[in-house]
Amino acid sequence: MSRPSLYLAPSVNTTTVTTTTTTTTTYAPIPLPPLPAPSSPKDPKEYPLLHAHLPRSLRRFSLEFPGGARATFEDGTQGNIFDEVEEVPAGQGWRMLKRGYDANREETIGLIEAVERYGRKRSHSISSEMMLDNIEAPLLASNLTGSPPPRKKPRGSTLNTNNAAPPSPLPSPNGSPPTTAVWPSAPPSTVSSPQPSTVIVSNTAPFQPDISIATLMTLPNILSHFNNLPQPLQSHILLTLMRHSPLPVLRNIHSVLTPTLARDFLTLLPPELTSIILSYLPYSALARASRVSKSWRAIIDSDPILWQELLKTTRIWFGGDTERAFADAVNARRTYKGLPAPGCLPLPHPFKILFKSRHLTRTRWMNNNNPRRISFAAHGGAVVTCLLFSHNRIISASDDHSIHVYCPFTGNLLQSLDGHEGGVWALAATKNTLVSGSTDRTVRIWNLTNGKCTHIFGGHTSTVRCLAIVKPEWLDIDIEGGGIKRERWPKRPMVVTGSRDHSLRVWKLPRQGDPEYMSAGANDSEGDVGDEDADENPYHVRLLTGHEQAVRALAARGRTIVSGSYDCTVRVWDIITGACTWTLTGHTQKVYSVVLDPVRNQCCSGSMDGTVRIWNLKTGQAIHVLHGHTSLVGLLGLSPTHLVSAAADSTLRVWDPSSGQLRHILAAHTGAITCFQHDEFKVLSGSDGTLKMWDIRDGTVVRDLLTGITGVWQVVFDGRWCVAASNRLDMTYLDVWDFGGDDDDQDWVGELNSMPDEEDVDSDGTMEDDDEEAPAVEPGLNDMDVLIDEDREDTSNVRTPWNQSSSAGPSSRLVDRALTDAGLFNVDNRSNRTGGLSNNGDEPPTRSNPSRSSNNGRVR
Repeated sequence: MSRPSLYLAPSVNTTTVTTTTTTTTTYAPIPLPPLPAPSSPKDPKEYPLLHAHLPRSLRRFSLEFPGGARATFEDGTQGNIFDEVEEVPAGQGWRMLKRGYDANREETIGLIEAVERYGRKRSHSISSEMMLDNIEAPLLASNLTGSPPPRKKPRGSTLNTNNAAPPSPLPSPNGSPPTTAVWPSAPPSTVSSPQPSTVIVSNTAPFQPDISIATLMTLPNILSHFNNLPQPLQSHILLTLMRHSPLPVLRNIHSVLTPTLARDFLTLLPPELTSIILSYLPYSALARASRVSKSWRAIIDSDPILWQELLKTTRIWFGGDTERAFADAVNARRTYKGLPAPGCLPLPHPFKILFKSRHLTRTRWMNNNNPRRISFAAHGGAVVTCLLFSHNRIISASDDHSIHVYCPFTGNLLQSLDGHEGGVWALAATKNTLVSGSTDRTVRIWNLTNGKCTHIFGGHTSTVRCLAIVKPEWLDIDIEGGGIKRERWPKRPMVVTGSRDHSLRVWKLPRQGDPEYMSAGANDSEGDVGDEDADENPYHVRLLTGHEQAVRALAARGRTIVSGSYDCTVRVWDIITGACTWTLTGHTQKVYSVVLDPVRNQCCSGSMDGTVRIWNLKTGQAIHVLHGHTSLVGLLGLSPTHLVSAAADSTLRVWDPSSGQLRHILAAHTGAITCFQHDEFKVLSGSDGTLKMWDIRDGTVVRDLLTGITGVWQVVFDGRWCVAASNRLDMTYLDVWDFGGDDDDQDWVGELNSMPDEEDVDSDGTMEDDDEEAPAVEPGLNDMDVLIDEDREDTSNVRTPWNQSSSAGPSSRLVDRALTDAGLFNVDNRSNRTGGLSNNGDEPPTRSNPSRSSNNGRVR
């Protein structure tokens, strides 16, 4: 191959005197020194992509050139591409061909030829663009093709113009060198102008070509040519250049490409695919991902499918009914409050709130061995009969006639609600309203914001033993002739009370700002509350009669009330019509506890006969009779998938509420179970001197929360909080545990009691600013059932415990009262092991305190 040469255009010098003489001087080509060879990268550390393999799609692909010619590009620098086996979809008589594939085996070309063939259509224009300054295009073109330069014969005399330098063919702003430094060249043509008279021969070239200058000069044309290449060829060229680029260059390219090519795939994908992708992440990863950006947080927090699947995969999804009810309640409250506000991020889906509550409940309670704990005295030495935790308030009631409200953070007494003239045996609360029932036969309504008693309802003639607040909710109502319609019942919040006078009463729950009402005989006024005509009370709705003995327990939901009585029956009532829908018979002794299961349309009852019965509310038949307890079943609790019963035989039993199958027997206490509460993860139970936590899923003891005490009156938990009322050293104490871990747990709220139920909607469509129902905590076996007949002498003060011990400490009193209710003692201090009722059907007498009796001496 011949070395490249530089052809110089003839210089033309025109001198005008009187006549114009043109002298044309031609120069022989000046050979240029070769361009320095580019450095070849060898160090893979400096050139990380030096040995990187190109993608298969960029090593072989089809090309179509201008004019319709086709060829196959193949990169031969990385071995034989056909060594790689590529699976081609095929079948009998057919196979799939790639786009542009030619069965006749197209011509295979390399990189240089591909680039050249794409550039041929632009050769003329490219040559023109590459002309240097002061060089005429036709002349340069002829020189490049090897034809002699055009010449003109001089007219007139021929002058020697050595004193004038020829115009420079190089891209320099300065002129050619002076005549004394004529460049060496080949001998001039015979027809050209005469040679200069003085020639100075130099052994060095006038300049050394610089590769960077040449590259910069051709860069615009390279870019123009590059834009016309097909994308596969462009990609191949760029990757080839990057393979020969050192690490600093690659870093600079990366700093530009990374933010440019970044894409938020979560926002670009369809929501269905986004949910599937996120469902593979654990909760901890989702929590971190939600902090990446506002868009990610909105996508993650508001995806119901994601959180539903997470609830299921972590085994904290309990059938769907409670979950949907929770979601409906949260959404209703947000709608009422106008949330979210315009321009704000979407609020988390209720399923996320539910997941966080259940996740924290499961992990914090089981793993936090040292929760924050405070302990303080309350109610002197009196028995705590009821205990609630509602809206960060601890509400306790006692047989000393008082109701106290404490702060769970400090243990300070916030309010003391005084007014009852007898022991308080029933409590229920909503947001800022508290309802209490007492042995003084009254029902009182309290405003928790100021501690004032706003309403006193009279009408019961004996102890108000149990009560419940019924909130409006949507129900499926059967239509005559088939079909179901949804209705909201009751139309406004109601209060249902059960009494030892064998009756139940239904009251309207007063709203904030409703007129106050005080019954006759209340607050030392004239008259007797038992003699009041309840029909004159504007808040009284109806009286439910039918039981033949004291109403010991009740449960209410929607339109349904279930009551258990000492007459051994369970009755089902319609709260709207007051009709008794069913009288459920089967227990052989007193009924002490009932729970209502609206999801399964059934109810459960526990009796002194040691059995638990599950009743079908549609047919009125007992579908399961649960045997196992050997003594009074005084407490029942129901969660979505667990039914728990507690008895005086010192055991708790966990049942399947659908099938009635026994799952676990919780046997570690040594005395009668006085109180308990459970959810889907744990059971807290109190007995003679201990408060235990159980894992409800396997029936094992997790830990003892309280030991070395005399007795446990009540226990209640909600979210991160647990409160227990116990007796030690003849004093009553409240112990408060906080199972929250850190600041992230500040919004950890309890699922059952602290999160809002569905908002209350009146018949006129207005909504109340009430919060959820905080159901009354069922008093344990330590409570006293006091009914003193007018013709019966009070002999309770001479009764001794069943072991004939003379000690009268709180622990013996606790067991004494429980077993007295169980019918295991009579007033003559003789053991009544039969446990049956007396011949006249009267209830066994219990301890009484005349100083705390009502005015007429009939009830306490």
